[in-house]
Amino acid sequence: MKKETDSINTDNSTNSRILLHSCCAPCAAPSSERLIKSGNSVIVFFSNSNIYPHEEYLKRLESVQKLAEHLNIEVIVDSWDHDAWLEAVRGLEDEPEKGARCKACFSFNLQRTKKKTDELGIDRFTTTLTLSPHKVSSVVFESGHAFEGFVEENFKKNDGFRRSLELSKELSLYRQNYCGCEFSMDENRKS
Repeated sequence: MKKETDSINTDNSTNSRILLHSCCAPCAAPSSERLIKSGNSVIVFFSNSNIYPHEEYLKRLESVQKLAEHLNIEVIVDSWDHDAWLEAVRGLEDEPEKGARCKACFSFNLQRTKKKTDELGIDRFTTTLTLSPHKVSSVVFESGHAFEGFVEENFKKNDGFRRSLELSKELSLYRQNYCGCEFSMDENRKS
């Protein structure tokens, strides 16, 4: 039986680097930990033009940088282009969480991640988006497989979310109460 880590483990070749798209520090913490334990050299890519308002984006970024310092890993920060993200999800604003808007959002962020891997000469990338119980991993995978080099990894498995809660508490990481965009914020307020 194939172990879960087989999908992210390398053959110890010189190219063990992997770019990890990160939505937030609580999701990046156990994901980075798992990748590192599997022999990968992790570079975190904070690419989240979906996060709104900008102050929320900055809180999450600060927490990701704190985590990266703790783990002694590099963070690359993408530009925040909320207008481009809004254009990518135009017409999907009223979609529910886990719906078509989320899939368009995943594709937007993973396309930017793929572009960064090409710029850096890194062959592989994955995303922390599969850790959240509020995200459907198969939909994330479907979006990711549109891009060469995407590595399918379900970080929810093996108590990933529980580990996220532990590390967030241990490291005093900022935990948000909504996915990130104004539409998920509004939906969270209604529930």
